[in-house]
Amino acid sequence: MQFRGTFFSFLLFSLYAEEQGSLFQDLEVVERIDRHLKDELPFFHNGSMMGGYFNMPSARVPKEGVAGIGFARVHPYNNYGVSFQYFDRVELSFNYRIYKGIKEANFGHEGFGDDAERIGNAKFVLNLPSDGLKFFPQFAMGVEDFIGTKRFNSQYIVATQAWNVANIEATIGWGRKRLKGFFGGIAWSPWRQTNLLFLKNVSVLAEYDGYDYKNHPYEHPMGRKVRARINAGICYVLNDILQVSVSSQRGEKVSVMGALRYPLGTTDGFIPKTHEPLLYRSPVDTEPLGLIRPESDFINELGYNLGQQGLDLYRAYITQDGELWIKIINNMYREEPIVRDRIQRVLAAIAPSNMKAITVMIEADGVLCQGYHFRTEDLYRYREGAITNFEMATLSPMNNSRYAPAGSETLYKRKKEIWLFTMRPRLQTFFGSSSGKVKYNLSLVATPEGYLFDNIYYEAQVGYSIKSSFLHLGDYDRLNPSQIPNVRTDSIRYFQSNTLSLEQAYLQKSWHLGRGWFYKLAAGYFEPAYGGGATELLYYGADNTWALGVEEATVWKRRYKGLGFNRHIRILKGHRASYEPFLGIQYFLNFYYTLKPWNLDCKVIAGQFLAKDRGVRFEINRWFQSGLQVALWYTITNGHDHVNHHIYYDKGFAFYFPLDFFLRRSSRTYIGYAQSAWLRDIGAMANNGKSLYSTIRLERLKM
Repeated sequence: MQFRGTFFSFLLFSLYAEEQGSLFQDLEVVERIDRHLKDELPFFHNGSMMGGYFNMPSARVPKEGVAGIGFARVHPYNNYGVSFQYFDRVELSFNYRIYKGIKEANFGHEGFGDDAERIGNAKFVLNLPSDGLKFFPQFAMGVEDFIGTKRFNSQYIVATQAWNVANIEATIGWGRKRLKGFFGGIAWSPWRQTNLLFLKNVSVLAEYDGYDYKNHPYEHPMGRKVRARINAGICYVLNDILQVSVSSQRGEKVSVMGALRYPLGTTDGFIPKTHEPLLYRSPVDTEPLGLIRPESDFINELGYNLGQQGLDLYRAYITQDGELWIKIINNMYREEPIVRDRIQRVLAAIAPSNMKAITVMIEADGVLCQGYHFRTEDLYRYREGAITNFEMATLSPMNNSRYAPAGSETLYKRKKEIWLFTMRPRLQTFFGSSSGKVKYNLSLVATPEGYLFDNIYYEAQVGYSIKSSFLHLGDYDRLNPSQIPNVRTDSIRYFQSNTLSLEQAYLQKSWHLGRGWFYKLAAGYFEPAYGGGATELLYYGADNTWALGVEEATVWKRRYKGLGFNRHIRILKGHRASYEPFLGIQYFLNFYYTLKPWNLDCKVIAGQFLAKDRGVRFEINRWFQSGLQVALWYTITNGHDHVNHHIYYDKGFAFYFPLDFFLRRSSRTYIGYAQSAWLRDIGAMANNGKSLYSTIRLERLKM
C-alpha cells in the first residue's frame, strides 16, 4: 500500500515537472519569436537627414514620431538638417546647405557670407515590414529640394531589402535631375549580435553615388570632380539615438556626419511623472444625503477629492428631480478619456445612494465644452468592476453642454481666479538676413491672465528682449520686396527694442448657445502688431468629427513702440515706399475635420486675409501619443506675391511641445515654434484671441 502511494506521488511529480518544463519551453519559444519579429537592422540617416547611407537615400524610414537633428560636412558643403517621421510612411527633412568658399552674390559682402540654400525633402513608403511582406523589398518614392529655388531638386524611386540573419541590407534606386540614373547602397553590421561594447554598434557602409556632379548647373565648382562613384566608410549608432559616420567622398575627400534622434511622438517625457496624482480608490462612501451626511459635507468631500485629481469644482446644483449638476475645470490633462476616468472613479466612490444621476459639465477658457450624464447605479457597477470603461462610455456618452435646469438649488459656487501669472523664455529666429544667415531674439515673456466678473477672460503679455541680433535688421526684403500692403513683412520692427513692451492685452467673452453652438466676442491688443475687435461663431457637436465656423476681425496696425495705432500702412512700388490709409478687415469661413485613425486635424480657411487678398489656407495638424503636435500649412490667394520671379504661396510648419516633457506631472501647457518658408504679406492673418475650436478640441482630444 505504501509502495503504491509512493509510486503514485512520483508519477504526479513527473507529470508536473514535465508540464512545467513544457511551459517554460513554450515561453522560451514565444520570447524567441517575439525577439525575431522585433529584430531590425540599424537605421542610418544620410547627410540630408533622410533614411539612407552617406549621400544616397534608401527605402527605410524611422519609426513614426521620431525627430532628428544633424550636421554633415559633405565637401564642399556644410549641411545642417532636421528630420521628422510625420506618418509611419511619410518622412520629412529640412536642410540649410552652405556653399563653403563662395560668397552669396547679392549680400555676401555685407555679412551674409557664403551662399546658402534652404531645402525640403520628402519620402513616401509604399510598403513596410509590418505589412507582412517581410521577405519582399521595401519600396519608396522620394523628392529632394521641393521648396524654394529647388537648385538641388531630384525625384527618385528606391527599393531596399534587409537580411537580418546575415546582418545585411542592400538598396537600388533610380532618379532624375541632380540624382541622375541608377544609385545604390549596402550596409553590413557584422557584430550587432555580440556583446562587444563598441563593435556591436559599428556598421560598414558603401554606396554608388548617383549625383550628376559634373553636369548639374548649380553644383559647387569645387564639387564637380569625381574620381570614384563608390563612397565607403563606417557608421556608429548608439541606442538608435546617436549616429556618427565617416566616409570617402567622390574619391576626393572625407565626409563626416553626426546626428541625434529621439522618439518625440511616443515619449512619456524626459522626466518620469513621479508627481502624478494616483487614481482615486478609497474611501468609499455612498451614505445618502440627509442628517448623517449633509449636503455641505458631501460637496466639501467632492471638491477635495476632485482637486486631488487635478480637477477643480466650480459649481454644484441639485435639481428639482434630486439629481446633481456640477461644473468642473480640468487643469492638468490633455486627453478626454483620462479626465473622464478620474471623474468617474471619484463619483463612483462617493455618490450618495439616494441621488439618481449626476450631470458633469467641463469648462475651458470660459466655455462649457461638453458634458456627461451618469446614472448612479452605473457608477456603482463601474466601481465594482461589473462595467468596463468602454461600457461606461456607451452608457454615458459625451454630450453637448447644457446649463443647470431652471429652479435648481445652488449647493456650491466658486469664482474663477482673477489673477494667474506665468513667465517663460521665448526664442525667435529669422533666416536670410543680408547681414547674416540666422538672426535670433531671446526674450522673457510674462503673462498675467484670469477672469473679470467671473466670466470675462483676459490675457496680457509683456515681453523683454534679453539677447538679440535683430536690432539692426531692415524691415523689408531688398531682393524681393513685397508689392502688396506690408501687413507682416515689417514685423521685425516690433521686436527691435530693449525695453518692456506690451505685446497683448485683450478681453474675451464666450458663450455656449446650446446644441453644439458657440460664440465669442474679443477686443484689445491681440498681438504686437495688431489690435481691434473680433467675433466668432462655431458649430461643433459633441459627437461630431467635424466643425463649421465663421469669424471676422477688424483691426488697426499698432505703432512699433507704445500703445498707439497707425492709420496708414506702407506699400512698396519697387523699392519706393508710399503710405495709404489702412483698416484691416479679415473674415473667414472655417471647416474642420478630424481623421481619427491618424489623429489628424484638417482645417480649411476661406475668405479675405489681412492684406485684402482672398483665397484659401489649408492646414493639417498631427497629434502624437506623447501630446506633441506638428502642423503644416499652405495658402493660395489672389495676392500675386512674387519671390525670385515666381508667384509665392505662403507655407510653413509648426511644432507644439507639451511643457510636461520637462515636468514630473501632466500639464496642458504647450511651447510653440513656427516657421514660414518666407516672411511675406500674402495670406497673413491677425490673431484675434483664443480660438473656440482650439479650446474645445483640446478638451475632447482622444489619442
